Amino acid sequence: MNFKLTYIPKREEKPRDKGVTMMMDKGLSLKEVEAYLDGKAHLTDLVKFGFGTSFITPNLKEKIDLYKSAGIQPYFGGTLFEAFYVRNKINDYRKLVDKMGLDTLEVSDGSVIIPNDEKCEIIHKFAKDYRVLSEVGSKEAGIIISPAKWIKMMTNELEAGSWKVIAEGRESGSVGIFRPNGKPHTMLVNKIISKVKPENILWEAPAKSQQVWFINLFGANVNLGNIAPTDMIPLECLRLGLRGDTFFNYLPEKIVASKKQMQEKE
Repeated sequence: MNFKLTYIPKREEKPRDKGVTMMMDKGLSLKEVEAYLDGKAHLTDLVKFGFGTSFITPNLKEKIDLYKSAGIQPYFGGTLFEAFYVRNKINDYRKLVDKMGLDTLEVSDGSVIIPNDEKCEIIHKFAKDYRVLSEVGSKEAGIIISPAKWIKMMTNELEAGSWKVIAEGRESGSVGIFRPNGKPHTMLVNKIISKVKPENILWEAPAKSQQVWFINLFGANVNLGNIAPTDMIPLECLRLGLRGDTFFNYLPEKIVASKKQMQEKE
């Protein structure tokens, strides 16, 4: 930090297991990555190459090497895994991951149907050699998964070897754990965390209002993903209580009470 300030919550230090932030790279150029790392590498734990962008983006290996040199773990989005899976090319996917020097990967079934037993078997095999993130929830609007099924799939996948389970929200923040209007399914989230430890979940939360909601619920060290490159510093300010939406989260009660009294007088 550039200067001292009291009542700032303690953030886990990198490499960290909780309070993780995953940035979504949807096709940044090498120069854009260099500029990004100059100001935001210290805030970034993971970088996901969104959906199938890694198939198209130039200088992919060079980008991967840049992120890794800054202490960031890049990985391919789950949609690319599904593209290989549906073509019966999982071995080729593993070869690609190795060729690119990645040690983190995502296993998802948001676009194709993979029986959970088979998905867990895939996770178990990959977990022997890689750090695995697995995603739960459909990318299609209107598909409702019961809380009991969310819990069962998340629990099964963590037991199979997933480092974190990702709660699907897409880059739009309008499916999975969110309603079409972007508001979280409060009852669903509450039921999930009654059975699955929050620190084992990475919540996709691309919108500011969603980030605020999760920070208010879990605190500064909640795991959040699908964050746009330009939102990384604003998000960290939300985590630390340095934006209006979370300003009073960590201040002593006497300061909060004083503020309320002033507002009442007004």
